[in-house]
Amino acid sequence: MDSCLFCKIIKKELPAKFIFESENAVAFPDINPSAEVHILIVPKGHIGGVQDLDKESGGLLAEIYLVANQLVKQYNLEDSLYRVVVNGGKAQHVPHLHFHLLGGNLNKLV
Repeated sequence: MDSCLFCKIIKKELPAKFIFESENAVAFPDINPSAEVHILIVPKGHIGGVQDLDKESGGLLAEIYLVANQLVKQYNLEDSLYRVVVNGGKAQHVPHLHFHLLGGNLNKLV
């Protein structure tokens, strides 16, 4: 989708510091963090929201959660509070399915 902010980031038309990249997904810090650690994990292919997933999406979703697991370890969150929040759809600021890894400072977690 040409006007999608995340699609532009994935195509490197807008700057972002990727901390993970594969054929199917990228991860980068949120520019407006809600927690000490706030990382976005975004599928490379434009998926508007959960309603656009199908049976073929299982491998992608498994990869995304494995990336989240890798980032939990990388940012030493195993023994602290963290969560993964799924966002997508027209009600979101960016209507592209994405996953927020939030962790660290408990006072910042909403």
